Amino acid sequence: MKSLFAIVAAALCAALILVPPACAEQKYDLAKVVAECAACHGPDGVGNDVEIPNLAGQHDQYLYTQLQHFKSGRRPHKEMAYESRHLTDEEMRDLARYYSQLPAR
Repeated sequence: MKSLFAIVAAALCAALILVPPACAEQKYDLAKVVAECAACHGPDGVGNDVEIPNLAGQHDQYLYTQLQHFKSGRRPHKEMAYESRHLTDEEMRDLARYYSQLPAR
């Protein structure tokens, strides 16, 4: 019985070592995510319409919080709820940092 346990334990350890974690395969492309945002918020973070807010130069914590609120439904907005539904926390932080570093107009 001990040898069976040892074989199973060794097989599990080998599987953990040989199989890469799923999150490593799902690394996202920030440029692709920004390109999706640019459809409305412009390539430079300036909205394409007076109804669309400018993101360039906004504080990163503000932008991050708003993305969280859109995703959770706390801040209702049909398009932003749809766009933020699959964003991970890391993507939201990176997007917020990216737009905060663009020059404000």
